[in-house]
Amino acid sequence: MVALMANRLSGELINPWRFQPHPEVWLLVVAVLGAYIYAVRVIGPVAVKSGQVTTRKQRYAFVAAILMLWLASDWPVHDIAEEYLYSVHMFQHMVLSYFMPPLILLAIPKWLFDSVFGHGRARRVIVFLAKPVIAGVAFNLIVMITHIPDVVNRSVSNAPMHYGLHVALVLTAVLVWMPICGPDKQLHLQAGGKMIYLFLMSVIPTVPAGWLTFAEGVVYKHYDIAIRVWGVSVTTDQQIAGAIMKVGGSFFLWSIIIFIFFKRFTPAFSGDRSYRPTNDVGTDSTLTFGDVQDAFGRVPPAIDPNSYPSN
Repeated sequence: MVALMANRLSGELINPWRFQPHPEVWLLVVAVLGAYIYAVRVIGPVAVKSGQVTTRKQRYAFVAAILMLWLASDWPVHDIAEEYLYSVHMFQHMVLSYFMPPLILLAIPKWLFDSVFGHGRARRVIVFLAKPVIAGVAFNLIVMITHIPDVVNRSVSNAPMHYGLHVALVLTAVLVWMPICGPDKQLHLQAGGKMIYLFLMSVIPTVPAGWLTFAEGVVYKHYDIAIRVWGVSVTTDQQIAGAIMKVGGSFFLWSIIIFIFFKRFTPAFSGDRSYRPTNDVGTDSTLTFGDVQDAFGRVPPAIDPNSYPSN
């Protein structure tokens, strides 16, 4: 009986997919959800005298952000990332720093941002920290720190350190996205500045990504264990992590760059070169065959110089 219980316990300990509850994550998700609902239902009607308290886009963005927070922080992603595969750990960081922060900012109405930070010292601190150079340097510094082997090996077995690094990563990521899609549009960069800013943010992560992809031997000793999820070796795990950081992050940022480019420049380009006539009230009307005939009728005929009599 004792041997049977020991074997069962041993099997549970080496099973990567065993369920592990994370009440601290559930509490965080419920707290954030409750705070947002309270702000929208109680503070919103007071702050917004007329019009919508939140838009459908903001509500959808909030739901997506909450789902991503829960996905990246709860079982099984959190447990596989912390105990078995560094590539899943990298995916977790990508969700928390690239995908979730812009959704959080898109979900926050301007009145809520003003209610939380006001217009005093706290607002000035946020404005200072959200400057592109400061936010970009702080975020990439945290990214570099979270890739140091000794830091990784220590944090995965030290819960306060692990959560502290995640908090720092998310906060600096939120600051990075403030000039792109923050609720205060006065902090936004112009379209060209946004594209340059996002381009630089896509270039910097290539350093740790390339290091992980081409590193010889095991970089993170914590993940060099006998239990291999999906049969992925330690070296392959590191290479996948580097690919996720480089390809996944760059693809996401470049998609936004392309979107900004077409949103900003395509309408102006099309409008300047439109062949549709504009009526008196500034709206476009369809070019008809009669319009073409009328235009040709107003053009004087060309005079052939050879038709003049010679002296």
